[in-house]
Amino acid sequence: MAAAEDGSGQQSALDEDEAAYCRRWGAQHAGARELASLYSPVAGALIADFLSGLVHWGADTWGSVELPIVGKAFIRPFREHHIDPTAITRHDFIETNGDNCLVTLLPLLNMAYKFRTQTTEALEQLYPWECFVFCLIIFGTFTNQIHKWSHTYFGLPCWVTLLQDWHVILPRKHHRIHHVSPHETYFCITTGWLNYPLEKMGFWRRLEDLIQGLTGEKPRADDMKWAQKIK
Repeated sequence: MAAAEDGSGQQSALDEDEAAYCRRWGAQHAGARELASLYSPVAGALIADFLSGLVHWGADTWGSVELPIVGKAFIRPFREHHIDPTAITRHDFIETNGDNCLVTLLPLLNMAYKFRTQTTEALEQLYPWECFVFCLIIFGTFTNQIHKWSHTYFGLPCWVTLLQDWHVILPRKHHRIHHVSPHETYFCITTGWLNYPLEKMGFWRRLEDLIQGLTGEKPRADDMKWAQKIK
């Protein structure tokens, strides 16, 4: 009996220690709450813009259409786009956005599940982070649609042209800078906010120099090959 009481007392002490640890270092920690509150939708849009630039730069700059699997499925559309920039405007909604929607579907479902099952107190703590993630997902999902709009010069809804004019999404004139051969700058195609600072830093050129030094591969060699085809 005494042994059982001792064991129960030890368990209670362990539970109290664990609770104290969670209060000190978990989501209740003052520093954790303040840091979590710093996440913002603007940061989500910036990350989405950078990721769009990273993918765009990688597909534009490296690889070949002849590569197995990824060549025709992934790299070919980027080569075609530089030769026929308006081809994207002839794609329907599913063809334009389907791949991105599949990538972002699971995070959205996970977010919906958390909002359905978490307590109000937990959601209050998660709210800044979830706003950041939601904005990242939404901008990422519609990156190809935004890119398509940047090549569409007739028939755009007024609200789209307003978003472009206010530079909330990628403006048409801004994106034209990328389409000057040899297509080596202004890769970010979600909002375009990061294009100017990344260009001033020489970010993409430095990255290309590093990769070329390590691999010996020449940037945009395959892209130039297709651009120079006459017949």
